[in-house]
Amino acid sequence: MAHGPGTGASLADVAKLAKVSTQTASRVANGSDAVRPDTRERVLAAMAELSYRPSFAARSLRAGSYHSIGLSMSGNMEATGRRFQVEGLTAAATRRRYAITLLQLDDDEANLSEASRRMASLPVDGQILYLGATPPDFATFEPPQALPTVIISTQHHPYCATISNDQTGCSVSIVNHFVQKGHREIRFVGGRRESFANVSRQKGWEQALRMRGLHVVEPMHGDWTADSGYEIGMQLVNDKSCTAIYASNDAIAVGIIYALRDAGLRVPQDISVIGVDDSLVGVIPHLELSSYRFNDTQVGALAFDLATNPPEGKKPPHILVPGTLVERSTVAQAPR
Repeated sequence: MAHGPGTGASLADVAKLAKVSTQTASRVANGSDAVRPDTRERVLAAMAELSYRPSFAARSLRAGSYHSIGLSMSGNMEATGRRFQVEGLTAAATRRRYAITLLQLDDDEANLSEASRRMASLPVDGQILYLGATPPDFATFEPPQALPTVIISTQHHPYCATISNDQTGCSVSIVNHFVQKGHREIRFVGGRRESFANVSRQKGWEQALRMRGLHVVEPMHGDWTADSGYEIGMQLVNDKSCTAIYASNDAIAVGIIYALRDAGLRVPQDISVIGVDDSLVGVIPHLELSSYRFNDTQVGALAFDLATNPPEGKKPPHILVPGTLVERSTVAQAPR
């Protein structure tokens, strides 16, 4: 019997056309490796001819899993760290033959409860919540009991597993590096004030300076772009005591360096600069910027593992993944 598109060919129809048992056709449909290659090709050809589509719902009922993980995001999805974290998540899902269900939230609906409510209605086995700024319901949010939930955040949560880069450790490492070079007046230039990353990096910078008894000057903030870094750099030219600048991302750092040099200052002889993300490799030739590199792909992969294999125990884990300071040529000994 011939079947055209949309006529609802069954697995039995596929098996009959391919001249195999229904069990063999089912194995091919479910991605089993226990089928000879020539038989698999014959079954796949029959599926294509009959426009057969496996029943996702039926397969999920049999397996007890949808083999899909939910990802809710708000904010800029193209930001460097986010992009690599999603790549790590995607690679982990691919290895486990999972699909990813993406839910992009507008800024005005970016709260954990709304994201979780919408995701819980979809066929997913767990969810990862990745919001660009601290949501208003972070402290009060309680996830659905039947849906393992992971929040990508530097903050610990009482009911959900959380994971992020070690933003505070990043700041401590950068301040320590400057101090080892003799710097005592270290300024912080952040990105958008409301972002998770900016809040944590600024906090780490302040803590590191206070622990050493160093002067904390009110930080300046841009919008993560090189243009905003340039504008701030032109203001920092007038800060005669400043010898080192910690920029919260590489774009801001490059903008600051251009401003300083346009004003006649030398980097690093007069002022040293460090950025974050190490995102300019292959973008700028002969890259000179010292930068702190996060292991973003590992964060994404670990978030997937936590969502698909939730740890046992009452206290949810809080994981901070360390990064590495990449030294190049924008840091020198502090001028005397």
